[in-house]
Amino acid sequence: MNVTDPAGALRQVAFQLERAGAPTYRVRAFRRAAQVIEELPERELKQRLSDGTLQQLAGIGPSTAEVVIQAHAGREPAYLTRLLAEAQVAEPTRMRAALRGDCHAHSDWSDGGSPPREMAEAARDIGHEWLALTDHSPRLSVANGLTAQRLEDQLELVARLNSELTPLRILTGIEVDILEDGTLDQRHDLLAELDMVVASVHSKLRMPGQEMTARMVAAVSSPHVDVLGHCTGRMIRGRGRPESVFDPEAVFGACREHGVAVEINCRPERQDPPDSLLALAASAGCLFAIDTDAHAPGQLVWLDSGCERAERFGISPERVINSRSAASLLSGSRLR
Repeated sequence: MNVTDPAGALRQVAFQLERAGAPTYRVRAFRRAAQVIEELPERELKQRLSDGTLQQLAGIGPSTAEVVIQAHAGREPAYLTRLLAEAQVAEPTRMRAALRGDCHAHSDWSDGGSPPREMAEAARDIGHEWLALTDHSPRLSVANGLTAQRLEDQLELVARLNSELTPLRILTGIEVDILEDGTLDQRHDLLAELDMVVASVHSKLRMPGQEMTARMVAAVSSPHVDVLGHCTGRMIRGRGRPESVFDPEAVFGACREHGVAVEINCRPERQDPPDSLLALAASAGCLFAIDTDAHAPGQLVWLDSGCERAERFGISPERVINSRSAASLLSGSRLR
C-alpha cells in the first residue's frame, strides 16, 4: 500500500490500529476518512489543502487531516510512523511460514467492519494465497447473519471479486451456528456449495455437558462441516465468559473420525481451545485450523499466537489445513 497516497495512508493507519486491538471508534474514524478522501476530486483536495479547509469535510478531523497533509506532500505520516515503530514484528516461525490462508474471517456483510474486497486485499498484502469469507448464519441476528438469499448474493460477489483479485482466491464460506439439537443454521444445499464451513456454538453455552456433547458431535458429523470453531466459547478478557462443558474425548474423537479440523482461534479474547484441551486434541490425532476469526483487515495478522501454541503442543504444519493450497483444499468432496 502506498503510504504517500492519502487514502492509502489512512487505511494503513486503520490497519495498524486494528492489528494493535485499538478501539473500534478510532479505527472507523480513519477508514471513514479514507473513503471521504478517495471520493474527493483531486482538484478539490488540492484546493482544500491550500486554503486549510480540509477539516470542514464531514469525517475529517485533526488527526486524519494531518495524515492527509503529510501523505499528499510525499511523506510517510508521523501517525503511521509511530504505529509502525510500536508494532512488534517477530521472525515467522516454521508454522507461520507454512500457512497459506485463513479459514475464518468476517466482513461487513455480518458483524465485520470492512467489505469483502478490503478483507481480501489485506489478506493478499500480508502474503496469503487465499482467504475464506465466513460471515455468520441467520440465527445470529445480533451479528446480522446471512439469510439464504443474502448468502447467495454474497456467492455472486465473491465470484466477481475472484475474477479481479487473482492470484488471491476468496473461498466461499460461512460460520454456521450449531443449533441446540446439533443441526446447522443454513440450508444444506447451500452449505454443500461452499468451500469452507466453520461450525460454532453461539447460544446456550452453559447447557449441561451431556447435551452439549451430543450437540457438538452431531454437528461435526455433518458432511458439510470442515472446521469446529472456538470450541469452548470462552472469553478471557473484559468481563470474561467461562468455558462450555462437554466431553472433549467424544467431541475430538468425532472430529478425527469425520475429518473436521479443530480451530485454534487466535483472537486475543478467545485463545480457544485452552491449553488442556488443545493438548487432548493434539494427542487425539485431530486436524487443526489456525484462524484469526478476523472482523477487520488488520486482525488478519493475528495468526502468530495460534502458531506458537500449535508448535508448543507438537502439532506439525501437515496437520494444519491452512497450510494447504486452495487447490488442495478444494480437491475432492470436502477436507476428508
